[in-house]
Amino acid sequence: MRPRNPQSLIAGAALAAVLSAAIGVVAQSTPSRSLLALSKRNHTLAIVDPNTLQVIARAPVGPDPHEVIASSDGKTAYVSIYGGGRYHTLSVIDLVGQKALPDIDTGALIGPHGLAFVGGKVWFTAEGAKTVATYDPVSAKIDWIMGTGQNRTHMLYVTPDEKQIYTTNISSATVSILEKVTLPAMGAPPGMRPPQGSQPPSPPGGNQPRTDWNQTVILVGKGDEGFDVTPDGRELWTANAQDGTLSVIDLTTQTVTATLDAKTFGANRLKFTPDGKLALISSLRDGDLVIYDTASRKEFRRVKIGHGAAGILMDRDGNRAFIACGPDNYVAVLNLKTLEVTSHIDVGGEPDGLAWAIRP
Repeated sequence: MRPRNPQSLIAGAALAAVLSAAIGVVAQSTPSRSLLALSKRNHTLAIVDPNTLQVIARAPVGPDPHEVIASSDGKTAYVSIYGGGRYHTLSVIDLVGQKALPDIDTGALIGPHGLAFVGGKVWFTAEGAKTVATYDPVSAKIDWIMGTGQNRTHMLYVTPDEKQIYTTNISSATVSILEKVTLPAMGAPPGMRPPQGSQPPSPPGGNQPRTDWNQTVILVGKGDEGFDVTPDGRELWTANAQDGTLSVIDLTTQTVTATLDAKTFGANRLKFTPDGKLALISSLRDGDLVIYDTASRKEFRRVKIGHGAAGILMDRDGNRAFIACGPDNYVAVLNLKTLEVTSHIDVGGEPDGLAWAIRP
């Protein structure tokens, strides 16, 4: 075999570089801490370096992606493929390899939307099935399902100990609080007596304590969707899109303690700053990001960020917030100290769901 001409090797490498640049492909490894952003129009998940605010890779996801969450090891992303409550898929992305993995078919659990990753499992709402469920990546199975009986069970929050689940139910105008409880062993069926000299039969399920879930349904404002739990875990605030109000729920008493006339019509998401002092509310109808002071429960400021917004993601250091401005096709970067927009990130058309992926 004749050795290849070094000049031809150089020319080939140069051509490859030109072609890569032409299609916008630059081989970069995924940072250990990455910002994930969905594009509903392009059907892609963008992996963004939070330091440079540059998109380093894009991976394909299914049609109409809405929410994204990363596994606790930061290696895998899960995306809810919503379809207005019709679809039944979670897209899966290998964040290290920057490529799509086989989808998860949620079957009859149609309309997956809200997502959380807690206890090694993917928790998701299935709006069309009025349920909350978990998917176990180890067994590759949906291993738990809990019905809410409420219409359009949409967003989701799971406490770290997995004992409380909170959801907003848009069309029912309610919040569901699901609580895991421990019950005593069932014991022998009433009236059953074992034959003389024999051992009593084992009760159904054995002699171990049982676990169950209790649901409390709380009536809030119309069109409740975006919500968050205060960092101290004491309150839940939900933004009610149809009547423009905010409902404040005391999670100890499980009652609404305040209804704030925020005039946030079309409200889509609500997120607290890491210190819990401010609540940020985005609206699909309005270009203003509404900022509330949580202590006084009064509007603190409105910041012009575009022509409408959806997903909100806080930086853990409390210095920045990222807001997905769908009509403007960018993610706005808000300085939480000055409350000014400092940058825009092009992650694809109609951005929505945002999440962090952090590898230890």
